Amino acid sequence: MSEETPEKISENQKLMYAVFGAIVIGFVMVGVSKEDQTKEQKEGSSMIRNVVAMQEMASTKCTKAVMDNTGEQVYFPSETQSDKETYVTLKWVGENAQKGGFKTASCTLNGQLGGISELIIDGKEIIKKKI
Repeated sequence: MSEETPEKISENQKLMYAVFGAIVIGFVMVGVSKEDQTKEQKEGSSMIRNVVAMQEMASTKCTKAVMDNTGEQVYFPSETQSDKETYVTLKWVGENAQKGGFKTASCTLNGQLGGISELIIDGKEIIKKKI
């Protein structure tokens, strides 16, 4: 008489089943947790995207404008002001003021205007646009 022994699952097969099960559970959890966003959540997300876009545009345009007018490359502003809806103002303190560089620079980007509305370097208005 021969005894039948049940085949044992190898460790590799157990690991494959565990990974497959985790993936299936992950898809199910994501599918169940997805809900329609409320109006307030949509408005909040939109406002955050708008602020990030304005900050990015200000960083790009203002650093270029300061470089064009002073010959100095600026990187990180020493101060940032914004109403988080319409404008972003970046301010820099010059590092090479003794060597002929600027002391202070301020650049305001207006979202409605789509560009720089005011650029002031060492108290002198370089750009001043009305909205």
